Amino acid sequence: MVEVRNAGAVAEAIAVIDRALAEMLRRELVSSGEVSDLLLDLRLLLTADEISTTAAGA
Repeated sequence: MVEVRNAGAVAEAIAVIDRALAEMLRRELVSSGEVSDLLLDLRLLLTADEISTTAAGA
């Protein structure tokens, strides 16, 4: 069964991650690199899911 996700929610999540990534680059936290890696991984997963969902529906 293919789970259909709300495209608007995914786009909003990606926008939030993009803003957080930009903010993390300006901060000098000890763990900022790890947080940035996590956000990039989440963004990649959301984008890949969106692309596969779009391809499945085509």
